[in-house]
Amino acid sequence: MTSVSSTSREAGEAQQATAPAGRRRLAPWRNPWRRPWFLEGFTWLYLLWSLAPIAIAVLFSFNKGKSQAAYQGLTWRWYWGDPVNSVFHNPQLQSAVFTTLKLSAFTTLIAVPIGVAFALGINRWRSKLSLSFNFVMILSFVVPELIFGVAMFFVFTRLFSGIQLGLLAEVLGLVTWNVSWPAIIVQARLVGIGRQYEEAAADLGANFFQTIRRVLLPLLTPAIFASAILVFSGVVDDFVIVNLLSSNANNTPMSVIIYSTQRGGNGGPALNALATIMLVITFVVAILGYLGYRWMTRGQRVDGKQALATIAGAE
Repeated sequence: MTSVSSTSREAGEAQQATAPAGRRRLAPWRNPWRRPWFLEGFTWLYLLWSLAPIAIAVLFSFNKGKSQAAYQGLTWRWYWGDPVNSVFHNPQLQSAVFTTLKLSAFTTLIAVPIGVAFALGINRWRSKLSLSFNFVMILSFVVPELIFGVAMFFVFTRLFSGIQLGLLAEVLGLVTWNVSWPAIIVQARLVGIGRQYEEAAADLGANFFQTIRRVLLPLLTPAIFASAILVFSGVVDDFVIVNLLSSNANNTPMSVIIYSTQRGGNGGPALNALATIMLVITFVVAILGYLGYRWMTRGQRVDGKQALATIAGAE
């Protein structure tokens, strides 16, 4: 009995001796659960560095005067107030806005169905050649856009000279460049859902077209919608391809107008207003895409971060 009590007493003394050491705080650089102050600070510094110039450009689009250095107060003059130089009244700037929207809409309406068809075909294709076509599908991620734009320029000026430079050539070039987005996103969705739903529909008597319309397309709708958002927003700020394939001011989008005017030394608040409109279009499309994707995937285990990653093309 005495030996048991002495053993328990020694164990208690050992716990008391080791308790302060266990509660001892680690040095900040040795604590793996410490707050990453350096990474957070670097992230905020990067955001400031990248967003501050954009905020300044947007601010000067509301400047009362023509100065790009002295801010003189808020106004809508360069959007629609000025009867000559505002975006609403300047035919060249107004045409650039509508050309950008037309290019984005036409490219999306053509590239997304082609990309979905590519994804379905490659997913069902079982041969050695399918690997080669998988590589062709991601061509726009491998080839620099400048090389691709120059190649398309020679295609329309040498090989298919019947297609003149202009809106049609721009749409064809943008469709060829952006078709990889829906193809990759939809194929990833196909791999994720598997073949069990199609097999179950076939067991219930559905034919091929009924399976696609009633089973496959509803399952692929979120991926198709996300790819459409990516294509549309990507065309809005595309510069290289449309700059090489445009022919005159009537089919020149906002990105080319902003670059050529600013480079020529004729920039001003109206140009800042045009850039702000371009920025707003991209933000509105991205927000609508995020909200639409969340609505389409309601009931599924998709949180906000996953939705943002899909809309941004990260998944």
